[in-house]
Amino acid sequence: MITFKNVSLIYPNAQRTILEALNFEVFEGELVLVIGHTGAGKSSLIKLINGLVPHHTGGILTGEITVAGRSTRELKPGQLSDVIGIVGQNPINGFVTDIVEEEIAFGLETMGIAPEIMRKRVEEVLDLLSLAPLRNREIATLSGGEQQRVAIGAALVLNPKVLLLDEPTSALDPIAAEEVLSILHRLVHDLGLTVILAEHRLERVIQFADRIMRIGDDGEVAIGKPGEILEDSPIAPPIVNLAKALDLSEISLSVRELRRRTESIRELLQDLPLPTKIAESKSKILLSLNNVSVKYDAKYALSNISFEIKRGEVVALMGRNGAGKSSLLRSAVGQSPIISGTVLINGIDPVKLTGKNLIRHVGYVPQEPGDLLYGQSVKAECELADNDNGVPVGTTQTIYENLMAIPNLNAHPRDLSEGQRLGLALSVILSANPDLIILDEPTRGLDYVAKNKLIKILQKLVVDSNQQRSVVIATHDVELVAEVAERVIFLAEGEIVANGPTREVLTSSPAFAPQVTKVLAPAAWLTVSEVVAALDRNAI
Repeated sequence: MITFKNVSLIYPNAQRTILEALNFEVFEGELVLVIGHTGAGKSSLIKLINGLVPHHTGGILTGEITVAGRSTRELKPGQLSDVIGIVGQNPINGFVTDIVEEEIAFGLETMGIAPEIMRKRVEEVLDLLSLAPLRNREIATLSGGEQQRVAIGAALVLNPKVLLLDEPTSALDPIAAEEVLSILHRLVHDLGLTVILAEHRLERVIQFADRIMRIGDDGEVAIGKPGEILEDSPIAPPIVNLAKALDLSEISLSVRELRRRTESIRELLQDLPLPTKIAESKSKILLSLNNVSVKYDAKYALSNISFEIKRGEVVALMGRNGAGKSSLLRSAVGQSPIISGTVLINGIDPVKLTGKNLIRHVGYVPQEPGDLLYGQSVKAECELADNDNGVPVGTTQTIYENLMAIPNLNAHPRDLSEGQRLGLALSVILSANPDLIILDEPTRGLDYVAKNKLIKILQKLVVDSNQQRSVVIATHDVELVAEVAERVIFLAEGEIVANGPTREVLTSSPAFAPQVTKVLAPAAWLTVSEVVAALDRNAI
């Protein structure tokens, strides 16, 4: 179905080859997972398959790529649209209409499909992706995860032979992600759809993959069965790291497999004490919301929300797509249409704070981190941030280089991958060192290595700082929450349904439980590091 012969790619002014002498073949009805560090070239590989690279992006391409017998060198993306569907990292950039149903029908209209067939296909896709309740909604009013499902629906409605997906679950809650991946798995097995999927959250997808393609930092590519690739990969999900930490004879690719192999260890861990809870902070309240309600047109996004965050806390906001997490975060920086209630940061209404006064109190990284960037290169952006934040030259760049395995300092921010762009925006905010740091989906597009570095940075901010800064994170990444958050606030339909210690909230929900918790249940362990530390103490 897809063939690469001696394919190499380099972009103008690039400091390295993106792909080097790549040869492989993907067969009909196969699901191939593409992994690699943030910025390694996963998105470029995806776009090579449908011709976006180099027809729309530029670059020097050698070798030959064919899809269903058609050469991507000779045909442009539009001429391959009947064979290939693609969903990019940032779906909103690809929408052409304003309403959900119109967007899904648009591709069929451009292909001249008969109205009666069009109606049937649209209804099938709306039901398939649980989009029927959203059919008349404006796309701009949807959450990031809902927009991602719309983009997948717009690609599937054309009945492509090949579906290319770049970070398809990055903005989806665990339940929605599992639904989408199960649908793709069914289409692969029942209809022979060929799927190429680039993803960082491997814990969600490895059990569905037939093969894994790992792109190295030097442009080399390794292809093989999931177990073979993950055995030696620095990029691996928690269940693989847990199997390695427990020194098992082979790794497992699913929770069920690993539970079968760890029965004796589970029995031992049930009798070992869990990590002790951190004593409740008596610090000053940094952020407080009191009966806050937010309304967009006729729809309530938040209803009578009240909670407090003290200095030195890391708090996670969780919940399904559209639960109100982003609206709550925007309320803390004075950007949501609050119709009742009060929001205070250090006793001040954020609406009254502007410029450097606002930055000193709160730093906010939205779901679209590019909104914060205006420099002509990564290096220039870091220098501008140093100047704006009044910090020593090189501060922002040092944070960015620590986060990113592949910094690409001379690249324009618009040319970065979503993960690199997010890392740059994070660096700009972190260099300002505000009292309160608010992050909306901070690990979207970040590989495990970059995520671990982010966790260490956030932990250092709240632990080592004399001023005890606080962090609020809205995320669907349960593994991040397990590692870094002390408390979880769970939202549903704009209301708080849970507000408590991370271990208590996560282990009470099978859908939102970390992989380690699922493997070692009923004991409430959250992370690999917790398990290793407990076993070491027991051995001593």
